[in-house]
Amino acid sequence: MQLWRSLDDVPADLARTVVTIGNFDGVHLGHRQVLARARRVADDRGLTLVVVTFDPHPMAVLRPEHAPTSLTTLEARAELLAEAGADAVLALPFDRDVASWTPEEFVDRVLVDGLGAAVVVVGANFRFGHRAAGDVATLVALGADRDLDAEGIELDGGPQVWSSTYVRTCLAAGDVAGAAEALGRPYAVRGVVVRGDQRGRDLGYPTANVPVGPRSAAPADGVYAGWLRRLDTGESLPGAISVGTNPTFAGERERRVETYVLDRTDLDLYGVEVEVGFVDRLRGMVAFDSVEELLEQMADDVDRAREALRPAPGA
Repeated sequence: MQLWRSLDDVPADLARTVVTIGNFDGVHLGHRQVLARARRVADDRGLTLVVVTFDPHPMAVLRPEHAPTSLTTLEARAELLAEAGADAVLALPFDRDVASWTPEEFVDRVLVDGLGAAVVVVGANFRFGHRAAGDVATLVALGADRDLDAEGIELDGGPQVWSSTYVRTCLAAGDVAGAAEALGRPYAVRGVVVRGDQRGRDLGYPTANVPVGPRSAAPADGVYAGWLRRLDTGESLPGAISVGTNPTFAGERERRVETYVLDRTDLDLYGVEVEVGFVDRLRGMVAFDSVEELLEQMADDVDRAREALRPAPGA
């Protein structure tokens, strides 16, 4: 899979393509319905499937105070799009200039001249161009004069219409199971393990600490069961995961994801990029009156995490 970070990166000899467009943050099941349809069209016509996404999110440029937190980094999003069938991803740099393009300019610059699109497949609620003036009907009308077919796909997931907003709502409530249902996989955060205050190691529960930036989505503060995957080796390790600032100890700290890999005190993960996936919420965040109370609770958390991650009988 190729990741192009601007139209200038698109190969000049690119043959005609099938294109799908959207933010695709999280690459949830609704997105995957659109991607599956686009993949079928590409296979039927023998064409390359290109996904166009935006970096940064348009709201971060147009109304930064209302910009949503990100469910995936650009790199993680590209990997998920590739798993869903994309041959290439164009991460179109979004700025005020791109925001000013009319629907006609967007179609001509990106789809016709940039990607040689023969077919465009988008979500039924897709809007584009200056002030979101264009929709699927606009795409169909513009395509009629440009040898370009267009279609819109509903994002229904049964009674629930899957959306990135729905996933963020689940995470804000600590409902990682609900988020996983919409995503078709456990929600995960990525980052490089940093050196913390070493309290976990001193207490017998060393943790891999990943900071959570203010623009990155993470589950509500609390303790979870899940998996830590090393991106350098691909190894997945079971863990008890704390999200928050550790209120038992004084002093303000940045919010972070801390993973204790079950029954492992020998790991050195500093500087390693990891992905932490959330399977089940164990409890909310609590400030304990003593270290002894905290240790007792941590032992219980580890037992419950081990049970939550145990394979089902016959699995």
